[in-house]
Amino acid sequence: MRIAFIVDPLDGLKAYKDSSIAMMRAAARRGHQVFAIRRADLVWEAGTVSARALALTPTDDDHAWYVPGAEAPMALKAFDAVLMRQDPPFDFEYVAATWLLERAAAAGARVFNAPRAIRDHSEKLAITEFPQFIPPTRVARAAVDVHAFIDAHGDTILKPLDGMGGSQIFRVRADDPNRNVIVETLTHGETRSIMAQAYLPAIVHGDKRVLIVGGRVIPYSLARIPKDGETRGNLAAGGRGVAMPLTDGERAIAGHLAPILWARGLLIVGLDVIGDRLTEINVTSPTCMVEITAQTGFDVPGAVIDALGAACA
Repeated sequence: MRIAFIVDPLDGLKAYKDSSIAMMRAAARRGHQVFAIRRADLVWEAGTVSARALALTPTDDDHAWYVPGAEAPMALKAFDAVLMRQDPPFDFEYVAATWLLERAAAAGARVFNAPRAIRDHSEKLAITEFPQFIPPTRVARAAVDVHAFIDAHGDTILKPLDGMGGSQIFRVRADDPNRNVIVETLTHGETRSIMAQAYLPAIVHGDKRVLIVGGRVIPYSLARIPKDGETRGNLAAGGRGVAMPLTDGERAIAGHLAPILWARGLLIVGLDVIGDRLTEINVTSPTCMVEITAQTGFDVPGAVIDALGAACA
């Protein structure tokens, strides 16, 4: 197969932990051709979406992880599969890219995750479709509504709807002297909606990343355990990643969501689970494949390429 990956600039990727690079390596090991595309290079004209595509050969050297080949404009439908792996922010340009990719798919390109599914699944708000699995949650922008939630639950987590990597996540207690300014800041003076959730003490055991690939639940999670004095378990915020078998609760949540999300064209999904509560559904560029594979021997990137091959057969 010829597989194109829409990714951030290659020189900025960290090969020792990047899931997209791990998938490129897995694809190359299976004899597939690998290409890289920048989101900024997508072009629509006369019914065809194309982009400059760089052929590359992945290596096992994390310092020089690929050998570049030829670069040339190619229609996306010329590839057997296109993987959208662009990191947020999910801004207007990201939305525009999903529109272009949707046109490419209509013309015959096989795009994963499906552009419409990416656009329709806010990584924070998507959990509201499954209220039976989530902690007490409120989405609001009026300060009075946010403060009422804090008062009702006493210990809460507040976060923007468009953040990633633990950015701008606050733990706010009812007696926090800074709660007014935190709410003002996060809501931009009541002009932006935010999410408030009851604080889950189980975070001390890790914010678990549970992966679903092609409708199949990967049997291991990565527990992102907060460092001392920190509420956030995100690896980007200094959390420690420990792979472990899924709990019954995690398996039940993922097993329920897996066929629903796969039916929508979401090949790779990363669920965030604390204790037995679902807190996020990540669909843009879910990570943690490298850590799970290294610690358990379960080849997650290989599972993605195998699922991709089955989907495109």
